[in-house]
Amino acid sequence: MVGDIVRDFGYLTLGSRLKRIGERLQGDVSKLSAELGLDVQSGQHPLIAVLFKSGPTSIGMLARLLGVRQPAITRTVLQLKAAGLVAVTSGLSDQRMKSVALTPAGRQFAARAEAELWPVVEAAVRALCADLNGPLIAQLGQLEDALGEAPLDVRAAALIRLRET
Repeated sequence: MVGDIVRDFGYLTLGSRLKRIGERLQGDVSKLSAELGLDVQSGQHPLIAVLFKSGPTSIGMLARLLGVRQPAITRTVLQLKAAGLVAVTSGLSDQRMKSVALTPAGRQFAARAEAELWPVVEAAVRALCADLNGPLIAQLGQLEDALGEAPLDVRAAALIRLRET
């Protein structure tokens, strides 16, 4: 029987383990998002949220605010532009300066996500992490075990059903 080698290696594979957990959480959020008709990739929600809260923002500032590299922001912006959720304009004095803003459809999307998706995802993650204790490696194991018992999308969907009653 093959065990979980990434888990077994402990701190040696911490980065791989964090990435695996992050991908699992993002996948679960994507499932829930699609079920709610808010069908964009889960990794695009933070960018949409920043634009919704802050208004038009430069690509460079989005990269700084979200803590990711500029090429990743540019790719995400292009995907959201193709989906009709953002518009990109060039600066008047410097054509290299690009400003990104939500379109009316993007604002409508963000308002729905803020009301229907983001709060339940946050509540589900908060509940998932509430009972974690001990060293980080032990907490990651507890988190993975809990996700194995009930994925994040299932937990968030249960919260949505509770809200509806």
